[in-house]
Amino acid sequence: MKVVVLAGGISTERDVSLISGKMIYQAMKRLGHQAVLLDVYLGMEREDIDHLFESEEDFAKDIEDIREINPDISRIKAMRKDGGKSYFGPNVIRICQMADVVFMGLHGEDGENGKVQAAFDLLGIRYTGTDFVSSALSMDKALAKELFFYHGIPTPEGFTVKKGEKAPLPGKFPCVVKVCSGGSSIGVSIVKDESEYETALCDAFLYGEEAIVEQYIKGREFTCCVLDGKALPLVEIVPKEGFYDYKNKYQAGSTVEICPAPLDEEHTGRIQEISRRVFQVLRLKKYARMDFMMDEEGNAYCLEANTLPGMTPTSLIPQEAAAVGMDYDHLCQKILDMAFEG
Repeated sequence: MKVVVLAGGISTERDVSLISGKMIYQAMKRLGHQAVLLDVYLGMEREDIDHLFESEEDFAKDIEDIREINPDISRIKAMRKDGGKSYFGPNVIRICQMADVVFMGLHGEDGENGKVQAAFDLLGIRYTGTDFVSSALSMDKALAKELFFYHGIPTPEGFTVKKGEKAPLPGKFPCVVKVCSGGSSIGVSIVKDESEYETALCDAFLYGEEAIVEQYIKGREFTCCVLDGKALPLVEIVPKEGFYDYKNKYQAGSTVEICPAPLDEEHTGRIQEISRRVFQVLRLKKYARMDFMMDEEGNAYCLEANTLPGMTPTSLIPQEAAAVGMDYDHLCQKILDMAFEG
């Protein structure tokens, strides 16, 4: 099968996406597919693309490990010879149209907010993962939170603040301030008192025009993937220092992840059931990962849904799949197969 693994882009999660893409690409090659790893923004500036899928070239050879700091997006934008007028780089659409399917390895912003999926729908390009509607609903955390409240899904209390508006103070501290449409815990702060509040909002507004201020849940952190309608075993996430921020997510050894989570059957089942409900409420398809906090009384709160979760060496979905006997390659093949289902 001809497979484009689409990664990169210009979101703050660019580096994470490239590592996910590299691992997916290598899995596709091991599985015998004719695979090409393609940066959605930089594209491929070459003339000889007609036989690209038959090439023996290693398209992942120049991808480096994830660094502790966010990628320099201005430097990436400067690499486009055409000035970057289109999100899609040179030959991206053409190469994707040549493929049987595009394996979505994008994270953040345009990759997860439904814009790429909508464009592919109009162009008749088959892709993995959920559709543009559910992507948009999930990426906008304020909108997702409204849907959670409406459908009785437990989620932390909170309110939204738009850039330039005077922000009301939260009901109590500590609280959490985060960008409304972000990922990988970039633009997220745990605010201890009023003196830190304005700084946290300014940090969130570096990454978007709207921020969420929400109740801080002290307790344990879990995540649960729903794959093809079934909730997988939970992962408990225990950062060695601080909270589950960008560094702790992607630097090996920064976090202890336990799968299956050491949690009793009742609480495990509760989180899995909420995950399935979130999957339905946000109209998700194929697969997604839901993140939770459990307070000291054992109450679970859904924080958000991730429509294109990471597939890096430290990512969570591969760990959950492994817990039910599905290795990384078979997980990738399962995701690929689902793209051909109704």
